[in-house]
Amino acid sequence: MAHLVVMYKTPADAAAFDKYYFSTHVPIAKKIPGLRNYQVSSGPVATPAGPSGYYLVATLHFDDIGAIQAAMGRAEGQAAVADLANFVTSPPDIFMFDNREV
Repeated sequence: MAHLVVMYKTPADAAAFDKYYFSTHVPIAKKIPGLRNYQVSSGPVATPAGPSGYYLVATLHFDDIGAIQAAMGRAEGQAAVADLANFVTSPPDIFMFDNREV
């Protein structure tokens, strides 16, 4: 299983962010080919030392890194990335990685 993690910085208007994110962006992102599961953080995003500068963390699950790369090259993946400009003022941090049991 591979993950695409999107870490959104704290927005100036959290209510506007939430409204757009859940009513518009999530439906766009859920159309990405190969997406197996889509999770978002619930409540504050904290660090062991206390609050962080992040507001929301989205974790998208795919079969492997190749599936993420292929999905992001498709129109649906590109639409999700392009939509970021419609509701974020600071680009999110985005990470991709494969997982393995240890």
